Amino acid sequence: MATAEQKQEGQHRDSSDFVITQTFDAPRELVFQSWVEPERLAQWWGPVGFELSVLALDLQPGGVFHYGMRADNGYEMWGKFTYQQIEAPEKIVSILSFADKHGNAVQHPVSDTWPLESFNTMTLTEENGKTTMTLRSTPHKATDEQHETFKQGFESMKQGFKATFGQLAQYLARVQ
Repeated sequence: MATAEQKQEGQHRDSSDFVITQTFDAPRELVFQSWVEPERLAQWWGPVGFELSVLALDLQPGGVFHYGMRADNGYEMWGKFTYQQIEAPEKIVSILSFADKHGNAVQHPVSDTWPLESFNTMTLTEENGKTTMTLRSTPHKATDEQHETFKQGFESMKQGFKATFGQLAQYLARVQ
């Protein structure tokens, strides 16, 4: 059973939590900056083969990171993080959604039962110059069906995040 704190944060079903961890050969401060500075984010965030445009980045509780992604074939999509909590350089809590060009939350482009929003907590810990990043995501204000769809998407999300975090590792190696 979820704790009262988890329910307050939107993480009310432990079985619906998606968790992925990756260690980078880079200091925590640099990894954190790579998440919060537009020119850094544009170098690695998003699916492989997509070009990222940072449309807005307001790093404060209630602020947003609104971005667009464009594939080589011209396909475009947008997303948005709405920041809930920022503890530099160790933690970012946000609500993530697919979005339209104007930053309005929209349904997943290929799934009518995907949660409209997910509640994400990203933490960074450093040891011996290496940074371990843990991302925990759970459906936010979602129905039982949306929770189930989210759980069924774990393997796809794992593959997508591993590829994206691979781009982050390559970026970090270039800029150190």
